[in-house]
Amino acid sequence: MSVPERAAAGTGESPRRTARAWVRPRRRLVAGHTLALLLATIAASVTLWPVYQSRHFVVAVLGAFVVGALIAVGGAFFRWQAWIVMLATLAGFLLVGVPLAVPGRAVAGIWPSAVGLVELLAASALSWKQLVTIVLPVGSYQTLLVPVLILVLVSTVAGLSTALRSRVPERAVLAPALFFLAGIVLGPTAPFSPVLSSLGFFAVVLGWLLWMRRNRRASNRGFSGQGRQTRHEHRSGARTMMSAAALIMVAVSVGTVAAIAAPATTERDVLRARVQQPFNPQDYASPLSEFRSYLQPALADETLFEVTGLPRDGRLRLATLDGYDGIVYSAGNAVTRSAAGSFTRLPYRLDQSQVAGEPTVLSVTVDGYTGRWVPGIGQLEQIEFGGATALTRSDAFFYNDIGASAAVLTGLIRGDSYRSESVTPPRVSDLSALRPGSAVQPPVGVVPDGLVLALDGYISADAAPGAQLQQALDGLASDGYVSHGLGADEPLSRSGHGADRITQLFTDVPMLGDEEQYAVAAALMARQIGFPARVVVGFAPQTDAGGSDAVRVTGSDASAWLEVQSSTDNWVTIDPTPTVRDIPANQPDEPTVVSRPQSVLPPPVVDTPQQRDPAPAERAVEEPVVPLSPLLAFLLAAAVATGWTVLGLLVVLSPVLFVVAAKARRRRLRRTGPTPLARISGAWREFADAATDRAVPLPANATRLELAAAVDAIAAPLDGAHTREDAHVLARAVDRAVFSPVTPSAADADAVWDRVDDLRRGFGAGRTRRERLRAVISLRSFSRYAGGKAQREGAGS
Repeated sequence: MSVPERAAAGTGESPRRTARAWVRPRRRLVAGHTLALLLATIAASVTLWPVYQSRHFVVAVLGAFVVGALIAVGGAFFRWQAWIVMLATLAGFLLVGVPLAVPGRAVAGIWPSAVGLVELLAASALSWKQLVTIVLPVGSYQTLLVPVLILVLVSTVAGLSTALRSRVPERAVLAPALFFLAGIVLGPTAPFSPVLSSLGFFAVVLGWLLWMRRNRRASNRGFSGQGRQTRHEHRSGARTMMSAAALIMVAVSVGTVAAIAAPATTERDVLRARVQQPFNPQDYASPLSEFRSYLQPALADETLFEVTGLPRDGRLRLATLDGYDGIVYSAGNAVTRSAAGSFTRLPYRLDQSQVAGEPTVLSVTVDGYTGRWVPGIGQLEQIEFGGATALTRSDAFFYNDIGASAAVLTGLIRGDSYRSESVTPPRVSDLSALRPGSAVQPPVGVVPDGLVLALDGYISADAAPGAQLQQALDGLASDGYVSHGLGADEPLSRSGHGADRITQLFTDVPMLGDEEQYAVAAALMARQIGFPARVVVGFAPQTDAGGSDAVRVTGSDASAWLEVQSSTDNWVTIDPTPTVRDIPANQPDEPTVVSRPQSVLPPPVVDTPQQRDPAPAERAVEEPVVPLSPLLAFLLAAAVATGWTVLGLLVVLSPVLFVVAAKARRRRLRRTGPTPLARISGAWREFADAATDRAVPLPANATRLELAAAVDAIAAPLDGAHTREDAHVLARAVDRAVFSPVTPSAADADAVWDRVDDLRRGFGAGRTRRERLRAVISLRSFSRYAGGKAQREGAGS
């Protein structure tokens, strides 16, 4: 008789219960594993620090770890089953999730509210995608701390439970390792101290593994009766730890030198770089194509919006365009990724402290303007919508910090208002001192014919890049005339900015165009000189000294201008449009000879059936959306909240549902075996698994009759018609079918399965609902086929 069995015989307890109490973890091991896992969790959470950069992130990590550690330690000391640990984890998540991950919805800062719980459950499924589609850092914006809470809580419970309860505690390092990888996947495209964070995590995990190995040796020595550690063994352990420390130092040194000597040349491939952005400017027409529509009589004199706080000569930007394919200037293009074409959600506030310029506060009230692009100025720090549509507009707001462009998916309509804080860069007057920057932009698809020849005539080959840029602008100002081609007294000036239109700009005498053509021509010239350049579409209203006076912005204030990047990484605003002056009626006597192309080649990449710019369409004024009735809005909100709550519960309970489904599938496969004998054998295995899940103590290496005797000794009868020998009868029937020379029939198999069903129902008689539920979701029976404890303690099959 083994030690646990003898102890059980003296106390009246089962060997299973005694063995559990005997292996209860010691407090020293609990403290050591908890400390090691805490260090590993902190090292892994460093990968997510660039995403949040907030004290709320630190509080969420430490709070989730404390809750997870309490659950894991409690489960180890009281020998909770897996489903109890899962329910305790769910309860802990609901209890601390709101104050830690949704602090804005917590009552008194520490208690969860009903609204907070609904948002918490919804964020369990939705916040993962939101986290990789938002501008960094996010701080504690909305519910974006929920992924961190889930990752830390689950990894802590799983890791510490494995370390304290598993026969192979080394598997516990997989939990923080998966957390570390998740942090990289959800992290930014630019890594945060990758060498130090990776090697730091590696050092902590390696130290934890060595400590566990040393404890394992000490435990084995205690079981074998060798007593205390000898001096030789103590020195051997010290040498092992010193060797590990030296290995870590060498790895850190080599890794640091390698990272400095050979830095990464490719962009970090993470989920944020591959996820489909909710707002893609390629799905909509380029705002530069609609430029002339603002100058049409319907909008030219109409107030589009009123702005307060616009500085003197300030320009309101709608969109920043950096990709040209020979047809249209757009934010990026359909083929090449562009920094100016990637829009993400905006957290509460952006840090623009590194941007040189003056702080600007704008208050905008939308009047006749309709569209998805949000007018603004400079580099945005914060925006706050007002009015009845404030929440809708905030949820649909997206921003691109590289291009300083903003958009709302739902579009702006009359009555919308917002207040923005931003930093307006200073103007640069001396362009000759500029040097080209290093911004990466999409390649120019088509260079219009005549542009390079005109540029060669404007600039000096031996001049500096900044001086060449100034010379090109002076050439446009000298040869160009402004005409929108809309008034009866204006010469014809075709709209558009495709390659054929820009070629016409340089070949017509006199040169006729407006802001649309001159901004594109100047940007392409700057690209030829070597400057990163982009076109900005917006409005340039006439302002005085700026300040509190409201400025009415009309359609006639529409404008387009050029921005080039200097070597200081700042974008310099340039207005390339010539001064308005009288246009000559006739061609000059000695016109500049410019070779006119015979045909315009289509772009080599973009396949489109239309190679010319379409005539600008009249802007359709969108009708304001009729608000829903209060009752219908309440019912809709309740339905949405209920749906997300149900979805969150399904996500949280998915492990339990998976166990139930796996058992149902196993039972079906056994019941529909290929032969009656296979079905009978499967019926006996189903019976043995049912007994195992209900914690029936089964003898080790028992025959079917011995296992049946053990079950009959404790099983309650189903009703008066059944006796305590039902399991014994089942065992004899299965033995007869297995060992008899006569092949059993299908009726025999059905009879055996009927008896198994009766016995399974009998297991539930006299038990509480909690005990029956515990048996349904128990995982004990699965360990019988993986060499687990249940298999060794009683197979019987």
